[in-house]
Amino acid sequence: MKADFYETLGVQKGADEKELKSAFRKLAMQFHPDKNPGDESCEHKFKEINEAYECLKDPQKRAAYDRFGHAAFENGGMGRGANGFAAGGFSDIFEDIFGEMMGGGRRRSGGREHGADLRYNMEISLEEAFTGKTAQIHVPASISCTECTGSGAKPGTQPVTCTMCHGHGKVRASQGFFSIERTCPQCHGRGQMIKDPCPKCSGQGRVVEEKSLSVNIPAGIEDGTRIRLANEGEAGLRGGPPGDLYIFLSVKPHELFQRDGADLYCKVPISMTSAALGGAFEVTTLDGTQTRVKIPEGTQNGRQFRLKGKGMPVLRQPAVGDLYIQVAIETPQNLSKRQRELLEEFEQLSSKENSPQSSGFFSRMKDFFESFSD
Repeated sequence: MKADFYETLGVQKGADEKELKSAFRKLAMQFHPDKNPGDESCEHKFKEINEAYECLKDPQKRAAYDRFGHAAFENGGMGRGANGFAAGGFSDIFEDIFGEMMGGGRRRSGGREHGADLRYNMEISLEEAFTGKTAQIHVPASISCTECTGSGAKPGTQPVTCTMCHGHGKVRASQGFFSIERTCPQCHGRGQMIKDPCPKCSGQGRVVEEKSLSVNIPAGIEDGTRIRLANEGEAGLRGGPPGDLYIFLSVKPHELFQRDGADLYCKVPISMTSAALGGAFEVTTLDGTQTRVKIPEGTQNGRQFRLKGKGMPVLRQPAVGDLYIQVAIETPQNLSKRQRELLEEFEQLSSKENSPQSSGFFSRMKDFFESFSD
Protein backbone atom coordinates (compact mmCIF):
# COMPACT_ATOMS: atom_id res chain seq x y z
CA MET A 1 0.00 0.00 0.00
CA LYS A 2 1.35 3.42 -0.99
CA ALA A 3 2.37 5.65 1.93
CA ASP A 4 0.46 8.84 2.72
CA PHE A 5 2.09 11.82 1.01
CA TYR A 6 1.95 13.95 4.15
CA GLU A 7 3.60 11.19 6.20
CA THR A 8 6.25 10.75 3.49
CA LEU A 9 7.24 14.41 3.84
CA GLY A 10 6.76 14.41 7.61
CA VAL A 11 4.31 17.36 7.67
CA GLN A 12 0.78 17.95 8.93
CA LYS A 13 -2.14 17.93 6.52
CA GLY A 14 -2.59 21.68 6.92
CA ALA A 15 1.08 22.52 6.17
CA ASP A 16 1.56 25.59 4.00
CA GLU A 17 3.75 25.89 0.90
CA LYS A 18 6.78 27.06 2.87
CA GLU A 19 6.62 24.10 5.27
CA LEU A 20 6.24 21.67 2.35
CA LYS A 21 9.23 23.04 0.52
CA SER A 22 11.39 23.10 3.66
CA ALA A 23 10.53 19.48 4.44
CA PHE A 24 11.21 18.41 0.87
CA ARG A 25 14.58 20.20 0.74
CA LYS A 26 15.73 18.50 3.92
CA LEU A 27 14.65 15.00 2.87
CA ALA A 28 15.81 15.38 -0.74
CA MET A 29 19.30 16.32 0.40
CA GLN A 30 19.35 13.38 2.81
CA PHE A 31 18.19 10.67 0.38
CA HIS A 32 19.48 11.97 -2.96
CA PRO A 33 21.11 9.10 -4.96
CA ASP A 34 24.27 11.12 -5.55
CA LYS A 35 24.81 11.25 -1.79
CA ASN A 36 23.98 7.56 -1.37
CA PRO A 37 25.52 5.80 -4.39
CA GLY A 38 24.42 2.19 -4.75
CA ASP A 39 21.81 2.39 -1.98
CA GLU A 40 18.57 1.24 -3.60
CA SER A 41 16.50 1.98 -0.49
CA CYS A 42 17.59 5.63 -0.57
CA GLU A 43 16.84 5.81 -4.27
CA HIS A 44 13.35 4.42 -3.68
CA LYS A 45 12.78 6.81 -0.77
CA PHE A 46 13.93 9.75 -2.91
CA LYS A 47 11.39 8.83 -5.60
CA GLU A 48 8.62 8.69 -2.98
CA ILE A 49 9.63 12.08 -1.58
CA ASN A 50 9.64 13.63 -5.04
CA GLU A 51 6.26 12.13 -5.93
CA ALA A 52 4.70 13.38 -2.69
CA TYR A 53 6.08 16.90 -3.10
CA GLU A 54 5.14 17.05 -6.78
CA CYS A 55 1.54 16.39 -5.80
CA LEU A 56 1.21 18.53 -2.68
CA LYS A 57 2.93 21.63 -4.08
CA ASP A 58 0.24 21.92 -6.79
CA PRO A 59 -2.98 23.38 -5.27
CA GLN A 60 -5.29 21.50 -7.67
CA LYS A 61 -3.53 18.16 -7.25
CA ARG A 62 -3.39 18.65 -3.49
CA ALA A 63 -7.11 19.38 -3.31
CA ALA A 64 -7.86 16.22 -5.31
CA TYR A 65 -5.52 14.18 -3.12
CA ASP A 66 -7.05 15.53 0.10
CA ARG A 67 -10.50 14.45 -1.15
CA PHE A 68 -9.83 11.16 -2.92
CA GLY A 69 -6.35 10.10 -1.78
CA HIS A 70 -4.17 8.12 -4.19
CA ALA A 71 -7.22 7.11 -6.19
CA ALA A 72 -7.32 10.62 -7.66
CA PHE A 73 -4.20 9.87 -9.69
CA GLU A 74 -4.67 6.31 -10.81
CA ASN A 75 -4.24 5.44 -14.48
CA GLY A 76 -1.30 7.82 -14.91
CA GLY A 77 -3.09 10.89 -13.58
CA MET A 78 0.14 12.46 -12.38
CA GLY A 79 1.92 11.82 -15.61
CA ARG A 80 4.89 10.04 -14.06
CA GLY A 81 7.59 8.58 -16.24
CA ALA A 82 9.34 5.23 -16.11
CA ASN A 83 11.59 6.23 -13.20
CA GLY A 84 8.74 7.52 -11.02
CA PHE A 85 9.76 11.20 -11.39
CA ALA A 86 7.07 13.62 -12.47
CA ALA A 87 7.83 14.47 -16.09
CA GLY A 88 6.71 18.04 -15.77
CA GLY A 89 8.39 19.22 -12.57
CA PHE A 90 11.52 17.38 -11.45
CA SER A 91 13.90 19.54 -13.47
CA ASP A 92 12.70 22.69 -11.71
CA ILE A 93 12.83 20.98 -8.31
CA PHE A 94 16.33 19.64 -8.83
CA GLU A 95 17.64 23.01 -10.01
CA ASP A 96 15.97 24.83 -7.15
CA ILE A 97 17.12 22.46 -4.42
CA PHE A 98 20.52 21.30 -5.64
CA GLY A 99 21.60 24.25 -7.78
CA GLU A 100 23.00 25.99 -4.69
CA MET A 101 24.91 22.85 -3.68
CA MET A 102 26.52 22.66 -7.12
CA GLY A 103 27.51 26.33 -7.09
CA GLY A 104 24.87 27.23 -9.65
CA GLY A 105 21.59 29.05 -9.36
CA ARG A 106 18.92 30.15 -11.76
CA ARG A 107 18.44 33.42 -13.46
CA ARG A 108 16.80 35.92 -11.16
CA SER A 109 13.11 36.47 -11.61
CA GLY A 110 11.90 39.31 -13.76
CA GLY A 111 14.75 38.92 -16.28
CA ARG A 112 17.33 40.41 -13.90
CA GLU A 113 20.86 39.13 -14.38
CA HIS A 114 23.89 39.50 -12.13
CA GLY A 115 26.44 41.95 -13.50
CA ALA A 116 29.89 40.77 -14.56
CA ASP A 117 33.00 41.28 -12.44
CA LEU A 118 35.58 43.73 -13.78
CA ARG A 119 39.39 43.80 -13.60
CA TYR A 120 41.58 46.89 -13.28
CA ASN A 121 45.39 46.69 -13.48
CA MET A 122 47.26 49.22 -11.34
CA GLU A 123 51.02 49.78 -11.14
CA ILE A 124 52.54 51.46 -8.08
CA SER A 125 56.09 52.34 -7.01
CA LEU A 126 57.99 50.63 -4.21
CA GLU A 127 57.77 53.87 -2.24
CA GLU A 128 53.97 53.83 -2.55
CA ALA A 129 53.90 50.20 -1.44
CA PHE A 130 56.03 51.25 1.55
CA THR A 131 53.87 54.16 2.70
CA GLY A 132 50.47 53.13 1.31
CA LYS A 133 48.24 55.55 -0.55
CA THR A 134 44.72 56.41 -1.60
CA ALA A 135 44.42 56.32 -5.37
CA GLN A 136 41.71 57.68 -7.62
CA ILE A 137 40.90 55.50 -10.61
CA HIS A 138 38.55 56.00 -13.54
CA VAL A 139 36.76 52.89 -14.74
CA PRO A 140 34.53 52.64 -17.81
CA ALA A 141 31.70 50.37 -16.71
CA SER A 142 28.03 49.64 -17.15
CA ILE A 143 25.89 51.40 -14.56
CA SER A 144 22.17 51.21 -13.88
CA CYS A 145 20.14 53.42 -16.23
CA THR A 146 18.74 56.41 -14.36
CA GLU A 147 16.00 56.94 -16.93
CA CYS A 148 14.24 53.61 -16.33
CA THR A 149 15.84 52.82 -12.93
CA GLY A 150 17.31 49.66 -14.40
CA SER A 151 14.09 48.01 -15.61
CA GLY A 152 14.85 48.47 -19.30
CA ALA A 153 11.27 49.60 -19.96
CA LYS A 154 10.28 53.06 -21.14
CA PRO A 155 9.30 55.27 -18.17
CA GLY A 156 5.61 54.79 -17.45
CA THR A 157 5.58 51.22 -18.79
CA GLN A 158 6.46 47.84 -17.32
CA PRO A 159 7.95 44.62 -18.73
CA VAL A 160 5.30 42.02 -19.57
CA THR A 161 5.32 38.28 -18.95
CA CYS A 162 6.61 36.23 -21.87
CA THR A 163 3.69 34.58 -23.65
CA MET A 164 5.70 31.55 -24.71
CA CYS A 165 7.17 30.42 -21.37
CA HIS A 166 4.66 32.24 -19.13
CA GLY A 167 7.46 33.84 -17.12
CA HIS A 168 9.46 30.67 -16.43
CA GLY A 169 12.28 31.45 -18.86
CA LYS A 170 12.23 27.85 -20.09
CA VAL A 171 10.00 25.73 -22.25
CA ARG A 172 9.52 21.95 -22.20
CA ALA A 173 8.83 19.41 -24.87
CA SER A 174 7.78 15.87 -23.94
CA GLN A 175 8.64 12.81 -25.99
CA GLY A 176 7.63 9.44 -24.59
CA PHE A 177 8.97 9.09 -21.09
CA PHE A 178 11.37 12.02 -21.52
CA SER A 179 10.89 15.72 -20.93
CA ILE A 180 13.37 18.08 -22.62
CA GLU A 181 13.77 21.57 -21.21
CA ARG A 182 15.46 24.44 -23.02
CA THR A 183 15.81 28.21 -22.74
CA CYS A 184 12.83 30.09 -24.04
CA PRO A 185 13.72 31.35 -27.55
CA GLN A 186 11.36 34.32 -27.30
CA CYS A 187 12.59 35.96 -24.07
CA HIS A 188 16.03 34.25 -24.01
CA GLY A 189 15.42 32.89 -20.52
CA ARG A 190 14.42 36.17 -18.89
CA GLY A 191 10.76 35.33 -18.43
CA GLN A 192 9.72 38.84 -19.45
CA MET A 193 9.50 40.90 -22.60
CA ILE A 194 9.89 44.64 -23.02
CA LYS A 195 7.44 46.04 -25.53
CA ASP A 196 8.46 49.67 -25.08
CA PRO A 197 12.23 49.80 -24.41
CA CYS A 198 13.82 52.71 -22.62
CA PRO A 199 15.23 55.16 -25.22
CA LYS A 200 18.36 55.84 -23.14
CA CYS A 201 19.53 52.25 -22.59
CA SER A 202 17.66 50.52 -25.47
CA GLY A 203 15.99 48.12 -23.04
CA GLN A 204 19.19 46.90 -21.38
CA GLY A 205 18.58 48.64 -18.07
CA ARG A 206 22.18 49.89 -18.00
CA VAL A 207 24.43 52.33 -19.82
CA VAL A 208 28.23 52.61 -20.18
CA GLU A 209 29.78 55.51 -18.31
CA GLU A 210 33.13 56.26 -16.70
CA LYS A 211 33.04 56.34 -12.93
CA SER A 212 35.63 57.60 -10.47
CA LEU A 213 36.52 55.40 -7.52
CA SER A 214 38.79 55.77 -4.51
CA VAL A 215 41.07 52.80 -3.78
CA ASN A 216 42.83 52.42 -0.44
CA ILE A 217 46.24 50.75 -0.84
CA PRO A 218 47.58 49.73 2.58
CA ALA A 219 51.26 50.02 3.54
CA GLY A 220 53.27 46.85 2.93
CA ILE A 221 51.16 45.57 0.06
CA GLU A 222 52.96 43.11 -2.19
CA ASP A 223 53.24 42.64 -5.91
CA GLY A 224 50.33 40.60 -7.32
CA THR A 225 47.91 41.49 -4.52
CA ARG A 226 44.22 41.66 -5.50
CA ILE A 227 41.88 44.23 -3.94
CA ARG A 228 38.11 43.66 -4.21
CA LEU A 229 35.66 46.52 -4.43
CA ALA A 230 32.24 44.96 -3.82
CA ASN A 231 29.36 46.00 -6.10
CA GLU A 232 31.61 48.26 -8.18
CA GLY A 233 31.63 46.00 -11.24
CA GLU A 234 29.29 45.95 -14.18
CA ALA A 235 25.64 46.73 -13.43
CA GLY A 236 23.22 43.82 -13.64
CA LEU A 237 20.92 43.52 -16.63
CA ARG A 238 17.46 45.00 -16.04
CA GLY A 239 18.02 45.93 -12.41
CA GLY A 240 20.05 42.86 -11.45
CA PRO A 241 22.76 43.18 -8.76
CA PRO A 242 26.13 44.55 -9.88
CA GLY A 243 29.33 42.54 -10.04
CA ASP A 244 32.56 43.35 -8.22
CA LEU A 245 35.66 45.26 -9.30
CA TYR A 246 39.04 43.62 -8.72
CA ILE A 247 42.18 45.76 -8.57
CA PHE A 248 45.29 43.77 -9.55
CA LEU A 249 48.40 45.51 -8.19
CA SER A 250 51.92 45.30 -9.57
CA VAL A 251 54.92 47.00 -7.95
CA LYS A 252 57.43 48.57 -10.34
CA PRO A 253 61.09 47.45 -10.05
CA HIS A 254 63.14 49.92 -8.02
CA GLU A 255 66.40 51.43 -9.20
CA LEU A 256 68.23 50.87 -5.90
CA PHE A 257 66.29 48.39 -3.77
CA GLN A 258 65.21 44.80 -4.37
CA ARG A 259 62.40 43.35 -2.28
CA ASP A 260 62.03 39.89 -0.81
CA GLY A 261 58.87 39.76 1.29
CA ALA A 262 59.31 42.35 4.03
CA ASP A 263 63.11 42.62 3.59
CA LEU A 264 64.94 44.99 1.27
CA TYR A 265 68.35 44.53 -0.36
CA CYS A 266 70.68 47.19 -1.68
CA LYS A 267 74.12 46.80 -3.28
CA VAL A 268 76.55 49.64 -2.46
CA PRO A 269 79.92 50.03 -4.22
CA ILE A 270 82.88 51.03 -2.01
CA SER A 271 86.51 51.75 -2.83
CA MET A 272 89.28 49.24 -2.36
CA THR A 273 90.95 51.47 0.21
CA SER A 274 87.73 51.84 2.23
CA ALA A 275 87.39 48.08 2.32
CA ALA A 276 91.01 47.63 3.36
CA LEU A 277 91.29 50.49 5.88
CA GLY A 278 87.70 50.61 7.09
CA GLY A 279 85.33 53.54 7.02
CA ALA A 280 81.67 54.47 6.83
CA PHE A 281 79.03 55.72 4.43
CA GLU A 282 75.45 57.07 4.54
CA VAL A 283 72.46 55.32 2.93
CA THR A 284 68.99 56.78 2.44
CA THR A 285 66.24 54.29 3.32
CA LEU A 286 62.71 54.19 1.86
CA ASP A 287 61.32 56.19 4.77
CA GLY A 288 63.62 59.08 3.75
CA THR A 289 65.99 58.89 6.72
CA GLN A 290 69.79 58.72 6.55
CA THR A 291 71.47 55.75 8.19
CA ARG A 292 75.22 55.43 8.77
CA VAL A 293 76.84 52.11 7.88
CA LYS A 294 80.27 51.34 9.39
CA ILE A 295 82.74 49.32 7.32
CA PRO A 296 85.29 47.38 9.40
CA GLU A 297 88.88 47.07 8.31
CA GLY A 298 89.49 44.23 5.87
CA THR A 299 85.89 44.01 4.60
CA GLN A 300 85.54 41.49 1.77
CA ASN A 301 83.51 41.85 -1.42
CA GLY A 302 79.86 40.78 -1.06
CA ARG A 303 79.67 41.17 2.72
CA GLN A 304 76.20 42.10 4.00
CA PHE A 305 75.30 44.53 6.75
CA ARG A 306 71.85 44.32 8.34
CA LEU A 307 69.90 47.44 9.23
CA LYS A 308 67.15 46.17 11.53
CA GLY A 309 63.66 47.60 11.04
CA LYS A 310 64.59 49.51 7.88
CA GLY A 311 62.77 47.23 5.45
CA MET A 312 59.13 47.09 4.34
CA PRO A 313 56.18 47.16 6.73
CA VAL A 314 54.29 43.87 6.99
CA LEU A 315 50.74 44.17 5.63
CA ARG A 316 48.23 44.89 8.42
CA GLN A 317 50.78 44.02 11.12
CA PRO A 318 53.03 46.12 13.35
CA ALA A 319 56.13 44.18 12.22
CA VAL A 320 58.74 45.70 9.89
CA GLY A 321 61.36 43.92 7.78
CA ASP A 322 65.08 44.62 7.58
CA LEU A 323 67.37 46.31 5.05
CA TYR A 324 70.46 44.39 3.95
CA ILE A 325 73.37 46.38 2.53
CA GLN A 326 75.75 44.35 0.39
CA VAL A 327 79.09 45.97 -0.41
CA ALA A 328 80.73 45.61 -3.81
CA ILE A 329 84.44 46.48 -3.78
CA GLU A 330 85.38 48.55 -6.79
CA THR A 331 88.77 48.01 -8.43
CA PRO A 332 90.57 51.30 -9.21
CA GLN A 333 90.73 52.34 -12.87
CA ASN A 334 92.65 54.97 -14.87
CA LEU A 335 95.60 54.97 -12.46
CA SER A 336 98.16 57.77 -12.52
CA LYS A 337 101.87 56.95 -12.63
CA ARG A 338 102.26 57.68 -8.93
CA GLN A 339 99.21 55.56 -8.01
CA ARG A 340 100.60 52.66 -9.99
CA GLU A 341 103.98 53.00 -8.28
CA LEU A 342 102.34 52.96 -4.86
CA LEU A 343 100.28 49.88 -5.70
CA GLU A 344 103.34 48.07 -7.05
CA GLU A 345 105.20 48.93 -3.88
CA PHE A 346 102.26 47.69 -1.81
CA GLU A 347 102.25 44.45 -3.81
CA GLN A 348 105.93 43.91 -3.07
CA LEU A 349 105.37 44.50 0.63
CA SER A 350 102.28 42.27 0.79
CA SER A 351 102.41 38.86 2.43
CA LYS A 352 100.14 35.85 2.64
CA GLU A 353 98.59 37.32 5.77
CA ASN A 354 97.31 40.29 3.75
CA SER A 355 95.39 38.06 1.32
CA PRO A 356 94.76 34.76 3.12
CA GLN A 357 91.96 33.60 0.86
CA SER A 358 93.78 33.97 -2.47
CA SER A 359 97.10 32.61 -1.20
CA GLY A 360 95.31 29.73 0.49
CA PHE A 361 93.35 28.92 -2.65
CA PHE A 362 96.42 28.72 -4.89
CA SER A 363 98.24 26.59 -2.33
CA ARG A 364 95.37 24.12 -2.28
CA MET A 365 95.25 24.08 -6.08
CA LYS A 366 98.97 23.33 -6.25
CA ASP A 367 98.69 20.49 -3.73
CA PHE A 368 95.74 19.02 -5.62
CA PHE A 369 97.48 18.80 -8.96
CA GLU A 370 100.69 17.48 -7.43
CA SER A 371 98.78 14.65 -5.75
CA PHE A 372 96.89 14.01 -8.99
CA SER A 373 100.14 13.65 -11.00
CA ASP A 374 101.53 11.15 -8.48
